[in-house]
Order: sequence, then C-alpha cells, then structure tokens
Amino acid sequence: MVKLTSLTCEHRSEPLGIDITQPRLSWQLVAERRGARQTAYQLLVGSTADGVADLWDSGRVESCQSVDVVYQGTPLTSRQRCWWRVRVWDELGEVVTSESTWWEMGLLTRSDWRGAWIGGPLVGGPVTTIPNPYLRRGFTLAGEVATARLYVACLGLHDCTLNGQPVGEDVFSSGWTDFNLRVRYQVYDIANLLKSGENALGVILGDGWYCGRTGWNPRQRYSDPPRLLAQLEINYRDGQQEIISSDTAWRCNYGPLLGSDLQSGESYDARLEMPGWDTPDFDDTSWCPVKTFTDSGVALVASNGPLVRRIHELSPIDKPTTLGDATIYNLGQNMVGRVRIRVTGKAGVTVRLRFAERLQPDGSIYTTNLRSALATDHYTLRGDTEEIWESRFTFHGFQYVEVKAVGGTPVMAEITGVVLHSAMTPTGEFSCSNPLVNQLQHNIQWGQKGNFLDVPTDCPQRDERLGWMGDAQVFAHTAAFNMDVAGFFDKWLQDLRDGQFADGGVPPYTPNTDADYDGGPGWSDAAIIVPWTMYLAYGNTRVLREHYQCMARHLDFLTRTSRDYFRGYPDMPAYLGFGDWLSMDGGADLMGGTSKEYIGTAFYAYSARLLGKIAHILGFSEDATRYTELADNIRTAFQQRFLTADGILEQNTQTACVLALHFELLPTACRAAVAAQLVANIRQRDMHLATGFLGTPYLMHVLTETGYLDVAYALLEQQTFPSWLYPVTQGATTIWERWDGWTEEKGFQDPSMNSFNHYGLGAIGDWLYSTIAGIKFDPNMPGYQHAILRPRPGGTLTAARGALQTRYGLLESDWHIEGNTFTWKVTVPPNSSATAYLPTGDTATITEGGVPAATAPGITAVTEASFTLAPGSYHFTAPVKG
Repeated sequence: MVKLTSLTCEHRSEPLGIDITQPRLSWQLVAERRGARQTAYQLLVGSTADGVADLWDSGRVESCQSVDVVYQGTPLTSRQRCWWRVRVWDELGEVVTSESTWWEMGLLTRSDWRGAWIGGPLVGGPVTTIPNPYLRRGFTLAGEVATARLYVACLGLHDCTLNGQPVGEDVFSSGWTDFNLRVRYQVYDIANLLKSGENALGVILGDGWYCGRTGWNPRQRYSDPPRLLAQLEINYRDGQQEIISSDTAWRCNYGPLLGSDLQSGESYDARLEMPGWDTPDFDDTSWCPVKTFTDSGVALVASNGPLVRRIHELSPIDKPTTLGDATIYNLGQNMVGRVRIRVTGKAGVTVRLRFAERLQPDGSIYTTNLRSALATDHYTLRGDTEEIWESRFTFHGFQYVEVKAVGGTPVMAEITGVVLHSAMTPTGEFSCSNPLVNQLQHNIQWGQKGNFLDVPTDCPQRDERLGWMGDAQVFAHTAAFNMDVAGFFDKWLQDLRDGQFADGGVPPYTPNTDADYDGGPGWSDAAIIVPWTMYLAYGNTRVLREHYQCMARHLDFLTRTSRDYFRGYPDMPAYLGFGDWLSMDGGADLMGGTSKEYIGTAFYAYSARLLGKIAHILGFSEDATRYTELADNIRTAFQQRFLTADGILEQNTQTACVLALHFELLPTACRAAVAAQLVANIRQRDMHLATGFLGTPYLMHVLTETGYLDVAYALLEQQTFPSWLYPVTQGATTIWERWDGWTEEKGFQDPSMNSFNHYGLGAIGDWLYSTIAGIKFDPNMPGYQHAILRPRPGGTLTAARGALQTRYGLLESDWHIEGNTFTWKVTVPPNSSATAYLPTGDTATITEGGVPAATAPGITAVTEASFTLAPGSYHFTAPVKG
C-alpha cells in the first residue's frame, strides 16, 4: 500500500507567511514493495480546512511528477491560508489521498503595512556602539481571539516577546540582505501567547549586519541605529479585526544590554535589568517615546528560506585548565555560536569571555588570527542568586573559551556551547571503514554548519565573515549532499542578483559590503555555477529561470571584457582574479602557479558551456546556440594558446591539468597525455596534491574519470602534509582554510589569513558521496528522479555507506568487501529509478536476493555492466574483480 508523506510548499512544511504567489508543491510516496510509482496526481487546494477545492483543482494529471508542481489556481492574496492535499494513482491503479496541510501567504504589497519604522534615539559611530534599544507596546484585547499574527521587519536584528514569552525560535532575525534594496520580514502565529485583558509586546533591537561591523570595515555600512517595523493583527471571533502597528505609541528605554556586535561581542550588565519590562504590569511611564524614521522605500520580502536557530548544545570534554587568572574550557569541537553560562557571585563582578579555535603552545588561547575582531563578551553579575546568561546578538567561531573575572571570584557552575546556523534539514550520511576519512566527513559537515549562517560565509571568527562567491561555488555540490540547501541558496542567489553591477559584473562576495570590481574567474562564475548546481541537485528549473538574466548579463560582461576569447589576459584593464587561491605550487604567491589568463579562459569557456545548456533547458534555443558556439570558440582559442605541439599543457600545474580535463577543453586525443601529466606531477610530489580553491573540487573526479582511481585513493588516504587527512591527524574538527594552517615544522601560518573553520577545501565531500559511496544525480533527469549508483572501492577501504534524503525519499548505497565477495545494499525511493553499476564489471556473475540479478524482480535493462532498478530495496552479491 502506498502512503503519501512529506508534503511541502516551497521546500518547507506548513510555511507561515510566504510571498511566492505561485508556490511549488511536493510530496513523497512511501511503499515497501518494489516498483512503487505514481502514474497520475490531482492537487486540491481550498480556502478552508473542509476539503473543498475552491482555489484550485488540478484535475487528474497523467504524470509521475511529485516534486515542485507549481500552483496554478485562483490568484492568492495577502494573509490567505491555503489548505491542500494530493491524490495519487499508483502503478497498480490504486488511489491514495494525503492528509490535508496548509501554507499561508504573507503581506504581498507595501500598502498592507500600516506602521512606521521606529527605534531608539541614540546613534553610534564608525567604531563605537550604543546600548541596545528596548521597545514595548501595551494593549488590551477587545474580545475572544480567533487568530493572531505578528509581522516583523527589522533593519538590524530583533528579538520579540509577547507577555514575556518568545514569539518564535529564530535568532538573528531579519538576517542579512542588501538593506539598501530589501529586508526580510518574519511572521509569527502568536494567538496562544495572548491573554484576555492587558498584554504587552516587547522587542530588543540589535545592530546585526545593518549598522554593526561587516567584513573588515567600520560600523554603519548601511546606516544607524537599528529600527523596527512591526504589525500585530488580531482577528476576533465576532469578526472584528484590530491592528497594532509600530508607531509613536510605543515606548523606548536602554537597559542591561550595553552593546552588541557580531564581530566584537556583547556586553551585558545584569544589575540594570528591568524585571517584567515586556509584561503587561510593567510601568513604562519613565521610558521615552520611540523615534520614528523616514521610510527609505526598501522592499519588504518574506523570509522564504531557512532562518538561523539554535541547533545543538555542547559541553566541555574535560576539566578546565587554569592559566594565570584565566580558566580555559575545551568544548571539543570547533563550533559557531555562543555560550550559555551558569554562574554565582557578588554583584558587580564581571565575567569576561574570549573565544578561540586553537591554543598556543603554552596553553593560552590563539586569537591573533581573529585580526581586529575582538570576539569578547562581558557579563556583569547582579549578585542575588545563581544567574544564567547567553548572549543575544553576536556569534563566535571557537572551540576554546577563556573565562576571566574582574572585581571578584565568581563560581562558574556550567558553561555550554550553543551551536547556531541556518536551520537546514540534514539530508546526507557518509561513513566508511577508515576512521580518519570518517573524521574528515565530520569536519566537512561542521565546516558547513559553522559557515552557513544566513549567508555562506568564508569564515565565522575573524573580521570578515563574508559570502565569498568562489567558496560557495566550489562547495555547493557537497553542501547539497549534507543538507537541504535549496531554500538557503534561493535566498543567497537573490542577494547575488541584488549585488550585480550595472555592467553585468559580479562582486567577489555577496551581500556586497565594499567591492567595486568583478570577482574574477571562479568567483564571479558562481553566478552561473551555483544555480546550475541547484538545478542538478534538486531538479529546480525555477532557480534557472529567475536567475537567467543575471547569468546572461554576466556572460555578456565576460565577453566584452575578454580579448580574442581570452579572459584575464595580462594587460586586461580590470581585476584578474584570485587565481588558484592558496594552492601549494605558487611558492609565496597565494594565488598559485597557474596563470590567471589560463584560469580565466578556462572558466569563461565553462560558464559559456553551462549557460548554453541552461538556455536549452529553458527553451531559449537561439541563446543556447549562441552560447554553445561561444564555448566552442573559447575552447579552440584555449587549445591554440595553452597546448604544446606534443599535446600536453605548457603550464605544468595540477590545477591547469584538472581544469582542462574537467571543463572538457582538450581534444579527445590529448586527454590521456594531460591526465598522465597530472599524475606525474602528483608523483613528483611524493603522492601529494598541490591544488588550491579552484583545482581541488575537481581533482579527484578527474583522476577517477581518466583511469587513475588508485592515485585518487592515495591522495585521499595521504596523512602527511599537504593532504586532507593531515589536519585530521592534528586534531582538526573542521576544515582549515589553508593546507598549512598549522604544521609541525612551522607552527601557525600567517595569522592575517588563517581560519580553522573554512569549508572550501572540504569540497572533496562530493567525491566521498559520489565515488566511494557511489551516489550521483543523472544530469538528464536531475534532482535524483533518476540516480546513478556506482561505488568505486579502492585504497584500503573495505566498506562504505552513503545515504541521501532526496525529494523522492531515501537513496542509499551500502557496500562492503569480505574476502573475495562484494556485498551491496541499495535503496531506491518510490517514484524514482536508478542505474546501478557494480565494480565487478560483469552482470552475469551477480546475484540479488540469492537469485541471478538479471532475473530478480524490479531489475530491467540489463547490460554487461549495469542494471536499471525500479524503486525498492536490493541486496547484491558479486565476486571481487581481479
């Protein structure tokens, strides 16, 4: 019997307050039998929960589509709740109908907002912060409440309570966008927090990215101070409605939160607390009126992607150490977030908290790599009872916490690490028989957790924390294995479009804080590569369509600024890019030994090729032809310029070989020679890699595809520097920014750029899933509607498992080798299919469930090397090849 589960609207279950007027609806089939699939569906959408489809009845649609079906019913309006269910016909002709679920629209027009922007009267400076404004508004309910919604937008950050209770679970709301253009609002169902009679709404404002420090710049990148736009809408059971908006009736004061900054930290004096300040009985007559601000016209958009939340908590792994008058706690994991302390002491004693990723040889915390980020919190005790405190508007990247008291000796009863990141659903699991590789996977996941905090940052601890384009594009494949990042990148790609220059260039990071130049090869190309990756991972054509003009404008920019099909030529009057950032073949040059002209031209060809494919998918045939011809012309120019008469590359670097092979820039006859050139370089380095940010993501794929799987495994399992496992052997719990972030020979690298939580070089995670576990998407049927399952055992590995929660359900590949037998368990989710390749290479010798695989139910299209699998679970056994 088929069941229907996981009904989502715009990637979320029961989203409250979206502003997408034609949302995408998805569902999953669950069935134990093989071959379960959908043959038709019917979507029923109504304005009430009674099941009447007065908004849209799709009728029976003969289709297997169960992902991203676009709503095509009655135009939707602000605040509208839409109840929906789906009816499915399976391959046996049976009909099943889901339970009802819903989505709710937000405020779709600016005229829906009644209030004014309000805040406190104090303004900071480029360096100095101000105390955080506390805002409140008392009101009286006029009857019995039916429904109630709180709509909140903030230029800065907000923390809202109603009658002393938090209105939601999110932190750092409203996040980071280009505040000159748009700000996200949040919607909360607060009916259960209201009570008859008197009520009070309280809001604390934080600087956040709006007026706090961003990048390496002073404060006030956008403006100052933070400001609030809020609207509480109450619908009474008698049909009346009341709207309470942000206006001059609100009151303001400053209290215990003396200042907060994302980079500098937070200071809190508990002696200044105002007990009950956000409850109805509080007397606010001594508070001042709020200040109102002119509406800048910034667009108000719903928070359609995941917001930041508290995800995990960590406790110290051992007893704290004492160094002088400081105590140092080790949380055992390089994490991003903040700490919660439980402390007792005299009033006025201040606890200083400093944060670090590593320790110095003498046991003190290593903070020089933070550069100008103070990353310091202060808590001053009120002194009456045991006190519990957690910062509110800051975060840090750290494993170690240094605690020092000023003015007394408090008793620290407990310190807890609170892990924060965007609330993305974990989707991938990978493990194998090598515990060091398992730790590498752990480090990759934690690097993603720490840096996917509203934007994909390059590092979470120093004075930077920017959404670097190059880092995001090289890691996007891996990110989509580990977590559901579809909504996360939808939001960030809107930021990218907002930041695109008028000439089509794209800054090196987004949101853009100060760059006035195109980011260059591998960085600005994220404008094309990331949407393409999201399409492959999720089958998401909307992201291609929404982003198409941005991609086309950028490729036109590359064409105008290139010469004779070469991008990044030496005298080009523009920024030439970051090169193969942090490669090991450039000596002291951080940009590596591969020329920028070579890298630029390679990425120019790749971007043109991808955009040609995208145009074809979207039905833009003339564009597809034009961009494909452009890619061919660049490829020809590339070969004429960079290939020698012997058919190898004149630039003998690993990245040069990798880009030429992966981007298919070589004549077929030259591929083997260039692959051999790459391997010779690796062997000359005693089986070590030398690639930087741009070569590393493709290195292992190229070696695998060109017949050097053994070399790929040798690199994977290499434990000496430079390698992926060297940091693991040195106790790393996240991915380092540099191969040589710390070495036994030299100690710490240059602290001006030495992050120990930086996901870029963790792009090998894609290869762990796709090659070791053998889970790949089919580019012709993206989003795992059809999967390619092809594990490639090698090295010392005797077992590996990969699992991915796709939009269709669980896709799993679990293999092990014992003696001369290869055993493989496979799960293909309902309503999808897969092509399975076993490493034996001979399907005639393979059994499934104890019978010859070719005769097993659910297996079709048998070839000499592969099977086509219907949905279901399989258990293959085969002799180990050779």
